[in-house]
Amino acid sequence: MRALTISAHGGLEQLHYRTDVVEPVIRAPDDVRIRIRAAALNHLDLFVIEGLPGAVITPPWIMGGDGAGVVDEIGAAVKGIRRGDRVIINPGISDRTCEYCVKGEHSLCLKYKLLGEHLPGTIADYVVVPATNVRIIPDSIPWDVAAGFTLATLTAWRMVVTRARVQRAENVLIWGIGGGVALAAMQIAKLLGARTWVTSGDDEKLRRATALGADETLNHRTQDVAKEIRARTGKRGVDVVIDNVGKDTWARSLVALGRRGRLVTCGATSGPLVETDVRRMFWNQWSLMGSTMGNDDEMDAITQHLREGRLLPPVDSVHGIERSAEAVQRLASGKHFGKVVVRVSED
Repeated sequence: MRALTISAHGGLEQLHYRTDVVEPVIRAPDDVRIRIRAAALNHLDLFVIEGLPGAVITPPWIMGGDGAGVVDEIGAAVKGIRRGDRVIINPGISDRTCEYCVKGEHSLCLKYKLLGEHLPGTIADYVVVPATNVRIIPDSIPWDVAAGFTLATLTAWRMVVTRARVQRAENVLIWGIGGGVALAAMQIAKLLGARTWVTSGDDEKLRRATALGADETLNHRTQDVAKEIRARTGKRGVDVVIDNVGKDTWARSLVALGRRGRLVTCGATSGPLVETDVRRMFWNQWSLMGSTMGNDDEMDAITQHLREGRLLPPVDSVHGIERSAEAVQRLASGKHFGKVVVRVSED
């Protein structure tokens, strides 16, 4: 089987395209095997290459969390899914038995695992996942778009809808437009009728975001984001901040956040340790929240939008699996706008 792999943690030199990886097989009655048509990268993949605390890989480790393809084989207990179905994959695997799973909070599962991080990933000819982690999609959705949809959109949906509870006409600040979660968050906030404020250090990315519907743009390299927001809102600030940067943006996020504001974070690409003046926190009655992935109901909600042609992720570039290491290099460059996709096989 072909796959993009690493054999050890380190830099991008650890990436290896291989053709001799053992094919996964169905082991549980509720498993499905999917022939991958396209897979997509996330910043998480860069962290996996570098090494994450507590994450142990077994070489050759298959990269990738996002993917879409055709059901190739099904377990004896699988219902509602047939061979030949076109599907997208939810890369978050829960055990379905812990107290959080029983309450429908699958991304809080005590044994939660992600494809590509804790389990073999999607940049391969085949992947095996539980049937509960796939959703059928129509022929109208291109493979490249489908591949890049799930992880970023599910993460953003939980942040914007479930955690922040964004309302119509609220002001929402989204850092780092061009990344998958930021773009999905902007699309979802617009769908809800909110006013979106997006940042980037690249003016071209800001122009592209405007073309996709961003209401306000800020270059965080040349402008004081928080000061500019305060000026444009009559010192009121924004209602919600969507952040996956961490240390480098935390202080500015809080200065930009208005009274009773909500900050939701799902990542720490610039570092995990931040400082908060709790006096400002309680005086302004802020809600500071974490968020990770999503549950089955949220997966159903975003899939319905995908089926109806909404929340489609912009695709930055498409790379054949034989050159998939170049896809990772593109992601690592930070120059991408939208999803970096690996084309694994043709129809």
